[in-house]
Amino acid sequence: MHAITIAAPGGPEALVWTEVPDAEPSAGEVLIEVAAAGVNRADVLQRQGFYDPPRGSSPYPGLECAGRVVAVGDGVGDWRVGDEVCALLVGGGYAELVAVPAGQLLPVPTGMDLVTAASLPEVVCTVWSNVFLGAGLRPGETLLVHGGGSGIGTMAIQLGRAAGARVAVTAGSDEKLARCAELGAEVLINYREQDFVAELSAATEGRGADVILDIVGARYLARNIDALATGGRLAIIGMQGGVKAEINLQRLMAKRGSVTATSLRARPVAEKAAVVAAVREHVWPMFADGRLRPVVDRRLPLPAAADAHRVLEESGHVGKIVLTR
Repeated sequence: MHAITIAAPGGPEALVWTEVPDAEPSAGEVLIEVAAAGVNRADVLQRQGFYDPPRGSSPYPGLECAGRVVAVGDGVGDWRVGDEVCALLVGGGYAELVAVPAGQLLPVPTGMDLVTAASLPEVVCTVWSNVFLGAGLRPGETLLVHGGGSGIGTMAIQLGRAAGARVAVTAGSDEKLARCAELGAEVLINYREQDFVAELSAATEGRGADVILDIVGARYLARNIDALATGGRLAIIGMQGGVKAEINLQRLMAKRGSVTATSLRARPVAEKAAVVAAVREHVWPMFADGRLRPVVDRRLPLPAAADAHRVLEESGHVGKIVLTR
């Protein structure tokens, strides 16, 4: 098979389409012939040498894909050869074949093509596990989403609205904010021109956000705590703004707030299977009935993964970038 390999950490040019040994399913796994793979910030970090795949997993980037089942390992009873699926991966999506634990597969949503379906597993599972399973967002609460125009952001807006929450977003341009508004965001903050703490306070009559989904990390930590409502929950899922910051515990305690920081990739297989099962039960029906829709910015050929990474790093896109076979 062919796959995108990384011989040494570096820029987008480090991604090379080359021939590698075929992937094979172990017990409890299925083998997918990849039709498309989603592109995520974690792939960029892996390419740069900052986010190595877990030991024993595929060395190739790619945390989500869609395609057809071409083989099943021992002990797999729910999937058959020929099934069209999308999957949450620990790696290996930038390839022609990938082996996946059976519990991390999802059926392609009704009426959706394979390429579009490839944009869903990582972002949906990330948002659901952090905003709902972790932070417990409830109807009537306010959700602040940093990076509202990202793949994570566009999905978090829609899921927050579907859950009956009021959604606030930050983004770096008025064009991106307009797209966020189309998806249901009500409070629109241009972080290049406005202070998100002040704007959120004004929009909520001083209350703040009940849940904050943060992709920035260290640079926003203190300000995020300032933006929390009493009893608020901050979920950190990215490190674009650095990895180290001081925290004012007195301020956090005064808010009776909580801070969690999680990574989906490194979780045990059983935990990821539980997240996928919850997503299939609670989220997948919303694609079928139109309450949710994927946001795909562009599709590029899989061998051109370097170009996809350049687009992602320039941050001019809205939604997901997908690599196709």
